[in-house]
Amino acid sequence: MKIAILGGTGPQGKGLALRFAAAGIDVVLGSRDGARAAEIAEELNAKQASVEGQISGAGNAEATAAADEIVILAVPFSAHNATLEAIREQLVGKILVDIVVPLADGDPKAVDMPAEGSATEAAQALLGDEIPVVGALHNVSAATLNNLGHAINCDILVCGNSLEAKEKVIDLIASLDVKAYNAGPVVNARCIEAITPILIRLNISKKVPFTHAGIKIWAPDH
Repeated sequence: MKIAILGGTGPQGKGLALRFAAAGIDVVLGSRDGARAAEIAEELNAKQASVEGQISGAGNAEATAAADEIVILAVPFSAHNATLEAIREQLVGKILVDIVVPLADGDPKAVDMPAEGSATEAAQALLGDEIPVVGALHNVSAATLNNLGHAINCDILVCGNSLEAKEKVIDLIASLDVKAYNAGPVVNARCIEAITPILIRLNISKKVPFTHAGIKIWAPDH
Protein backbone atom coordinates (compact mmCIF):
# COMPACT_ATOMS: atom_id res chain seq x y z
CA MET A 1 0.00 0.00 0.00
CA LYS A 2 1.24 3.49 -0.81
CA ILE A 3 -0.14 6.78 0.53
CA ALA A 4 0.83 10.40 -0.09
CA ILE A 5 1.32 13.09 2.54
CA LEU A 6 1.23 16.61 1.14
CA GLY A 7 3.02 19.02 3.42
CA GLY A 8 5.08 16.02 4.38
CA THR A 9 8.18 18.10 5.06
CA GLY A 10 6.51 19.76 8.08
CA PRO A 11 6.60 18.34 11.63
CA GLN A 12 3.20 16.64 11.49
CA GLY A 13 3.75 15.28 8.00
CA LYS A 14 7.16 13.87 8.90
CA GLY A 15 5.79 12.28 12.05
CA LEU A 16 2.96 10.62 10.14
CA ALA A 17 5.39 9.41 7.48
CA LEU A 18 7.58 7.77 10.10
CA ARG A 19 4.59 6.15 11.79
CA PHE A 20 3.08 4.76 8.60
CA ALA A 21 6.45 3.54 7.32
CA ALA A 22 6.99 1.76 10.63
CA ALA A 23 3.64 0.06 10.03
CA GLY A 24 4.84 -1.24 6.67
CA ILE A 25 3.12 1.34 4.47
CA ASP A 26 5.01 3.12 1.69
CA VAL A 27 4.77 6.92 1.85
CA VAL A 28 5.38 9.61 -0.75
CA LEU A 29 6.04 13.01 0.78
CA GLY A 30 4.62 15.84 -1.32
CA SER A 31 5.91 19.40 -1.34
CA ARG A 32 5.96 22.42 -3.63
CA ASP A 33 9.71 21.70 -3.75
CA GLY A 34 10.03 18.10 -4.88
CA ALA A 35 13.80 18.06 -4.40
CA ARG A 36 13.39 19.16 -0.80
CA ALA A 37 10.78 16.44 -0.25
CA ALA A 38 13.22 13.85 -1.60
CA GLU A 39 15.93 15.09 0.78
CA ILE A 40 13.59 14.88 3.77
CA ALA A 41 12.51 11.39 2.69
CA GLU A 42 16.14 10.23 2.70
CA GLU A 43 16.63 11.68 6.18
CA LEU A 44 13.52 9.92 7.48
CA ASN A 45 14.50 6.59 5.94
CA ALA A 46 17.91 6.89 7.63
CA LYS A 47 16.17 7.21 11.01
CA GLN A 48 14.57 3.80 10.56
CA ALA A 49 16.90 1.05 9.46
CA SER A 50 14.50 -1.84 10.01
CA VAL A 51 11.08 -0.83 8.72
CA GLU A 52 9.11 -2.36 5.89
CA GLY A 53 7.62 0.84 4.48
CA GLN A 54 9.74 3.16 2.36
CA ILE A 55 9.49 6.95 2.27
CA SER A 56 10.10 8.86 -0.96
CA GLY A 57 9.61 12.49 -1.97
CA ALA A 58 8.15 14.33 -4.95
CA GLY A 59 6.23 17.42 -5.95
CA ASN A 60 2.65 17.64 -4.73
CA ALA A 61 1.06 16.58 -8.03
CA GLU A 62 3.48 13.69 -8.52
CA ALA A 63 3.01 12.49 -4.95
CA THR A 64 -0.77 12.59 -5.29
CA ALA A 65 -0.64 10.63 -8.53
CA ALA A 66 1.65 8.03 -6.94
CA ALA A 67 -0.73 7.25 -4.07
CA ASP A 68 -2.81 4.10 -4.47
CA GLU A 69 -5.93 5.74 -3.06
CA ILE A 70 -5.38 7.85 0.06
CA VAL A 71 -3.82 11.32 0.08
CA ILE A 72 -3.25 13.16 3.37
CA LEU A 73 -3.22 16.95 3.35
CA ALA A 74 -0.98 18.37 6.09
CA VAL A 75 -0.10 21.84 4.80
CA PRO A 76 -0.58 25.10 6.76
CA PHE A 77 -4.08 26.48 6.31
CA SER A 78 -2.64 29.45 4.40
CA ALA A 79 -1.69 26.98 1.64
CA HIS A 80 -4.78 24.76 1.97
CA ASN A 81 -6.95 25.88 -0.95
CA ALA A 82 -4.12 26.65 -3.34
CA THR A 83 -2.66 23.17 -2.82
CA LEU A 84 -6.01 21.52 -3.48
CA GLU A 85 -6.61 23.55 -6.61
CA ALA A 86 -3.21 22.50 -7.93
CA ILE A 87 -3.79 18.76 -7.40
CA ARG A 88 -7.53 18.51 -8.10
CA GLU A 89 -6.97 16.53 -11.33
CA GLN A 90 -4.71 13.99 -9.62
CA LEU A 91 -7.24 13.47 -6.79
CA VAL A 92 -9.92 12.03 -9.07
CA GLY A 93 -10.68 8.48 -7.92
CA LYS A 94 -8.90 8.98 -4.59
CA ILE A 95 -9.73 9.94 -0.99
CA LEU A 96 -8.45 13.16 0.53
CA VAL A 97 -7.74 13.04 4.26
CA ASP A 98 -7.70 16.63 5.50
CA ILE A 99 -5.85 17.06 8.81
CA VAL A 100 -5.50 20.85 8.55
CA VAL A 101 -6.70 23.10 11.39
CA PRO A 102 -7.31 26.80 10.58
CA LEU A 103 -5.57 28.31 13.59
CA ALA A 104 -5.89 32.04 14.10
CA ASP A 105 -3.01 34.08 12.73
CA GLY A 106 -0.59 34.75 15.57
CA ASP A 107 -2.67 32.85 18.13
CA PRO A 108 -2.59 29.02 17.99
CA LYS A 109 -4.94 28.93 20.98
CA ALA A 110 -7.88 29.89 18.75
CA VAL A 111 -9.33 28.89 15.39
CA ASP A 112 -10.25 31.17 12.52
CA MET A 113 -12.71 29.05 10.58
CA PRO A 114 -13.27 29.73 6.86
CA ALA A 115 -16.71 30.67 5.51
CA GLU A 116 -17.49 27.00 4.84
CA GLY A 117 -17.26 26.26 8.57
CA SER A 118 -14.03 24.24 8.74
CA ALA A 119 -10.99 23.35 6.68
CA THR A 120 -12.47 19.93 5.91
CA GLU A 121 -15.71 21.46 4.64
CA ALA A 122 -13.74 23.97 2.58
CA ALA A 123 -11.87 21.09 0.94
CA GLN A 124 -15.09 19.24 0.14
CA ALA A 125 -16.67 22.38 -1.31
CA LEU A 126 -13.61 23.08 -3.46
CA LEU A 127 -13.21 19.52 -4.76
CA GLY A 128 -16.89 18.70 -5.26
CA ASP A 129 -18.83 15.65 -4.13
CA GLU A 130 -17.12 13.30 -6.60
CA ILE A 131 -13.91 13.39 -4.51
CA PRO A 132 -14.59 12.21 -0.93
CA VAL A 133 -12.97 14.29 1.79
CA VAL A 134 -12.41 12.80 5.23
CA GLY A 135 -11.38 14.90 8.23
CA ALA A 136 -9.06 13.08 10.64
CA LEU A 137 -5.87 13.32 12.73
CA HIS A 138 -6.54 16.94 13.68
CA ASN A 139 -5.81 16.55 17.39
CA VAL A 140 -2.54 14.59 17.44
CA SER A 141 0.58 16.40 18.61
CA ALA A 142 3.39 16.53 16.04
CA ALA A 143 5.85 15.88 18.87
CA THR A 144 3.95 12.72 19.77
CA LEU A 145 3.96 11.51 16.17
CA ASN A 146 7.72 12.01 15.88
CA ASN A 147 8.47 10.23 19.17
CA LEU A 148 8.51 6.69 17.86
CA GLY A 149 9.60 5.33 21.23
CA HIS A 150 6.09 5.91 22.58
CA ALA A 151 2.66 4.87 21.39
CA ILE A 152 0.27 7.55 20.14
CA ASN A 153 -1.57 8.66 23.25
CA CYS A 154 -5.00 9.53 21.88
CA ASP A 155 -7.99 8.40 19.87
CA ILE A 156 -8.86 9.81 16.44
CA LEU A 157 -12.18 11.35 15.42
CA VAL A 158 -13.01 10.81 11.74
CA CYS A 159 -15.71 12.70 9.84
CA GLY A 160 -16.92 12.88 6.26
CA ASN A 161 -19.96 12.38 4.08
CA SER A 162 -18.86 9.07 2.52
CA LEU A 163 -19.13 6.09 4.87
CA GLU A 164 -17.00 3.95 2.57
CA ALA A 165 -14.21 6.55 2.54
CA LYS A 166 -14.35 6.96 6.32
CA GLU A 167 -14.09 3.23 6.86
CA LYS A 168 -11.00 3.04 4.64
CA VAL A 169 -9.38 5.89 6.58
CA ILE A 170 -10.28 4.25 9.91
CA ASP A 171 -8.63 1.04 8.69
CA LEU A 172 -5.51 3.00 7.70
CA ILE A 173 -5.32 4.69 11.11
CA ALA A 174 -5.73 1.30 12.80
CA SER A 175 -2.36 0.32 11.30
CA LEU A 176 -0.82 2.78 13.77
CA ASP A 177 -2.34 0.87 16.71
CA VAL A 178 -4.69 3.76 17.31
CA LYS A 179 -8.46 3.62 17.77
CA ALA A 180 -10.42 5.80 15.34
CA TYR A 181 -14.13 6.56 15.60
CA ASN A 182 -16.67 7.55 12.98
CA ALA A 183 -17.66 11.03 14.20
CA GLY A 184 -20.34 11.69 11.60
CA PRO A 185 -20.68 13.91 8.52
CA VAL A 186 -18.23 16.50 7.28
CA VAL A 187 -20.02 19.33 9.11
CA ASN A 188 -18.79 17.84 12.39
CA ALA A 189 -15.26 18.86 11.42
CA ARG A 190 -16.16 22.25 12.89
CA CYS A 191 -16.20 20.69 16.34
CA ILE A 192 -13.24 18.37 15.82
CA GLU A 193 -10.89 20.99 14.38
CA ALA A 194 -11.83 23.37 17.21
CA ILE A 195 -10.51 20.88 19.79
CA THR A 196 -6.92 21.48 18.63
CA PRO A 197 -6.48 25.03 20.01
CA ILE A 198 -7.97 23.86 23.31
CA LEU A 199 -5.31 21.15 23.51
CA ILE A 200 -2.62 23.68 22.57
CA ARG A 201 -3.82 25.99 25.36
CA LEU A 202 -3.64 23.13 27.88
CA ASN A 203 -0.26 21.95 26.66
CA ILE A 204 1.37 25.36 27.08
CA SER A 205 -0.30 26.17 30.39
CA LYS A 206 2.04 26.35 33.37
CA LYS A 207 -0.80 25.03 35.52
CA VAL A 208 -1.06 21.78 33.56
CA PRO A 209 1.66 19.25 34.58
CA PHE A 210 2.07 17.66 31.13
CA THR A 211 2.42 18.48 27.44
CA HIS A 212 1.36 16.91 24.12
CA ALA A 213 -2.05 15.88 25.45
CA GLY A 214 -4.64 14.21 23.24
CA ILE A 215 -8.24 13.12 23.64
CA LYS A 216 -9.57 9.68 24.58
CA ILE A 217 -13.02 8.14 24.22
CA TRP A 218 -13.59 6.21 27.43
CA ALA A 219 -16.05 3.37 27.91
CA PRO A 220 -18.15 3.41 31.12
CA ASP A 221 -16.91 1.21 33.96
CA HIS A 222 -20.34 -0.24 34.75
